[in-house]
Amino acid sequence: MNEYADQAINSVLNSDLGFCKFLSANDTGATGGHQSGILISKSAVKMLFTQQQLEKDTIPKRIVKIKWQGDIITESCFTYYESKNELRITRFGRGFPFIKPDQTGALFVFTKQSEVDYSGYFLETEEDIEAFLNAFGISPTETNSLINTEKVQPETYEKTEIQEFINGLKVDFPPSEEMSAAARNIHEKVYNHSEFIKINPDRMVIGWTNMEYTLFRALEYARYGDAITKGFESVDEFIRVANMVLNRRKSRAGKSLEHHLSAIFDGNNIKYSSQTVTEGSKKPDFIFPSIDAYHNSSFSVNNLTSLAAKTTCKDRWRQILNEADRLKGKPKYLCTLQQGISAAQMDEMQSESVILVVPKPYISTYPSDRQNRIWTISRFVEFVLRLEGK
Repeated sequence: MNEYADQAINSVLNSDLGFCKFLSANDTGATGGHQSGILISKSAVKMLFTQQQLEKDTIPKRIVKIKWQGDIITESCFTYYESKNELRITRFGRGFPFIKPDQTGALFVFTKQSEVDYSGYFLETEEDIEAFLNAFGISPTETNSLINTEKVQPETYEKTEIQEFINGLKVDFPPSEEMSAAARNIHEKVYNHSEFIKINPDRMVIGWTNMEYTLFRALEYARYGDAITKGFESVDEFIRVANMVLNRRKSRAGKSLEHHLSAIFDGNNIKYSSQTVTEGSKKPDFIFPSIDAYHNSSFSVNNLTSLAAKTTCKDRWRQILNEADRLKGKPKYLCTLQQGISAAQMDEMQSESVILVVPKPYISTYPSDRQNRIWTISRFVEFVLRLEGK
């Protein structure tokens, strides 16, 4: 997609009001008429004038600042001709490159940021026009009116929010914690389901994780897309880049689930310590209610618990068995996004007192006669809240 289509979509989503229309021959001067400026539908009058401004005795006019194609700025004029029942944008200045006969048929997108600040875009190719109209669920016959952003597809919000995050980065790849937080922030802006942190944490963790993968893939493409498209000068250079990509993927994935679980616990006012030492080099992912309570011998072991977080755990689940000496003989909780483990491995886990904690939609991928052993994230959250007397 052309950068102007992206900018126009993002501008509509981040502005007070948006309008679009196909430029007519009259707008561009192709008819040879004497009228000047872009004619705006009366349906968009509130975008240009307040009711009080329209009720003035003289012809209502307003001077505003308009940024065109994200670059050229003009001081242009809004005018309402009551006798003709017309709204027009005029005064583009000499050499204005967009209002020309060959622009007839271009899609004009106009957005309002404040009472005196506006933006305008001209989309000329079929690809750009279709991308813009599809983003807002508008048919070509529904233009020449204000844009209803309630019809916008969630994928459009995702794309613009992700691009905005990438454009604002000062580094190639931010730390994993920042990536996870950005994914949660984008997910909330797009889907507005913050209440799920408490009422459906299983769904929330899946949504956040999916968003982070989407965000990370987009960032990878932004950083390596050109190099991959152009090819590599040598096999060594290809291997170097490939290893760098793979290592970064492994590092990010290993921390992602832990970050999202922390956000769930924070959202439920659960006390915990993360990545703190119990004994020697032992460092469980989460200790509840705190590492201080764990090291306090007078604090009842019955009110302590731990949780390990492993995106996949088919072969690595045994690593959690000896992470906390005070919790020997107690159930060991392991949260994973693994979809499906063999019956034999689940039996081995049970013999070691390991309880799997899995997002509810994934439980159906496990052996049916052993699914009742698995806890949902919601159940674990409720368990810890009771443990902490909440």
